[in-house]
Amino acid sequence: MNEWSIKNATVVSGKGRFEANLYIKDGIIYDVLPIGKSKIAANTVDLKGDLLFPGLIDDQVHFREPGLTHKGNIASESRAAVAGGITSFMEMPNTNPPVLTQELLAQKYAIAAEHSAANYSFFMGCSANNYEEVMKTDLQNVCGLKIFLGSSTGNLLMDDCEVLEKIFRNFQGLIAVHAEDDGYIAQRLAEAKAEFGDDIPPHYHPIIRDEDACYRSSSKAVALAERTGARLHVLHISTAKELDLFKNNIPLSEKRITAEACIHHLWFCDEDYERLGNFIKWNPAVKKKSDRDAIRAAVIDGRIDVLATDHAPHTLEEKQNMYGKAPSGGPLVQHALPALLEMCRNGIFNEELIALKYAENVAEMFQIDRRGRVEEGFFADLVHVNNQSFKVEKSNLLYHCGWSPFEGVTFQHSVASTWINGNLGWNGQQVLNHRGAKRLTFNQK
Repeated sequence: MNEWSIKNATVVSGKGRFEANLYIKDGIIYDVLPIGKSKIAANTVDLKGDLLFPGLIDDQVHFREPGLTHKGNIASESRAAVAGGITSFMEMPNTNPPVLTQELLAQKYAIAAEHSAANYSFFMGCSANNYEEVMKTDLQNVCGLKIFLGSSTGNLLMDDCEVLEKIFRNFQGLIAVHAEDDGYIAQRLAEAKAEFGDDIPPHYHPIIRDEDACYRSSSKAVALAERTGARLHVLHISTAKELDLFKNNIPLSEKRITAEACIHHLWFCDEDYERLGNFIKWNPAVKKKSDRDAIRAAVIDGRIDVLATDHAPHTLEEKQNMYGKAPSGGPLVQHALPALLEMCRNGIFNEELIALKYAENVAEMFQIDRRGRVEEGFFADLVHVNNQSFKVEKSNLLYHCGWSPFEGVTFQHSVASTWINGNLGWNGQQVLNHRGAKRLTFNQK
């Protein structure tokens, strides 16, 4: 029976923390009760004061299905996400084939309905030739539109300014963009090849994809959104220079332009290329320590609205290629929350900020129905964190690709259990009850 009594929890929210007992029935948080009051349920767990977060909502993952399943798939990567405290995800359209029609989008939802361990949604893809398909998108059942303004898989690159403006003016939902200047990057890459030939060192990645590559594109996207009134979300901010494009003096509910920071840009910097090489090769690139520190500050002051992973697995063999052949991206969903908690332990963030930026704000920004909060009437997506340390090793990875940029790192907090819609999805040892996941629904206007 889908009924739980969770006792003696220290509930973490964006506004603070409080002690409570929870009663969950039929996937919903029925009661949030003060300590000393509880209801009898079929299943009972005593957290003994441990932290209880709302289930994290990741608005940017690449789970590689269909067509790229040698790297990962919806089943494997969603299971890793649940083990990491991510109970809902929004997945990107750069699969094979790319999701440029409503029929292909529906096929991905069908795969997730059968195989996903976490709640799910999928972005519609955009190209210069699928405007009619884009405008058919059901905004109550699809999280938004993804536009690649830089290099991407297949024909997802959007380089037609006329069509781009038409979409910004007419699409009523959220438009998420990958903002890098493809022509500028091609020029920088040619310069690096002239100097190094095929043996470009990995630490040149942030030199090729530098702050100007990002700012040239993100500033144009912001200007276009301001001119057209579009609802713009700029993904994976990687530079200090871009942060001036975003505001921190207005409520999230009033923002038409928002920004995201990813775990790798908050944890790594250019000093790490010598040790990790292509294993921290992402687009946009991990850049200078000063960029990393500025992004951390923007998460705190509100210019960055949400956190995500940009989880994008590739095989170990692919990442071990020379720089020019090694793909960009890496697996992160299983370790995003432990990494953020480590940053809290080091005084960079606090736990309330995690709940705000990785659950509450994501739900508010996308207008997700009854997710992102530990409140009565909300779906029971919950994450129990304890103080048990663990070392990231190949033996405890759930990623299909079998590697992690965090290998060898010891985190001081573990995800002890995760509930998805009131079902125990992770018990600290294994993923359970994957059929408890649901398709996310939205109240977008």
